[in-house]
Amino acid sequence: MSGTAAVDNETVVVHVQLRPRRGATRKCLAALASLAAEHETVAFTISGVSKDDRVVRLTVGVELGPRAAIAKFSPQAQAAYAFVSAVFAALYEHMPVYTAEPSAAERAAAAVLIERASAGASAADVLEGLPTTPALPIPSPRMPGPGERIPA
Repeated sequence: MSGTAAVDNETVVVHVQLRPRRGATRKCLAALASLAAEHETVAFTISGVSKDDRVVRLTVGVELGPRAAIAKFSPQAQAAYAFVSAVFAALYEHMPVYTAEPSAAERAAAAVLIERASAGASAADVLEGLPTTPALPIPSPRMPGPGERIPA
C-alpha cells in the first residue's frame, strides 16, 4: 500500500468536549446515551475525562470514517456529522466545543470510567472518585510598554 493510500484509509476522529457543571453530569451522560440510541450507526466513545472544581470535561471521539470516504461524503460520514450536529443542538447547556485529542491522563481516566461503568458502577460515582485537575489561573492584564502608551 502506498503512502497516499494509507493516509486515505486512515480513520478520522472528531473530538467534541462537553463541560457539564458537576451537578449536571448524570443529566449530560443520560442525554448522550439517548443521542447514541437515536444514532446507532455512528461509532463514538468517551475518549477523555477530566474535571475541576466547577465542571467535568467529557471528550467524545466521533469516528467520521476513512479520509477518502469523508471527501466523497459517504453515508458513514453523513451519519457522523448528523450525530455531531445533534450533540451541539441537544446538549448545548453542557457547553459543547470542538477540541484536540485528549491527553494521556484524560484517556486513562476515560478508560477507568468505561471499565467501571461497564462493571455496573454509576458513571457519576466513578467521576466523583477521579482526581481534580487544578483550574488554570486567569492571567492579570499586562501593563503597556513605554512605546505602547497612548496619551489621553
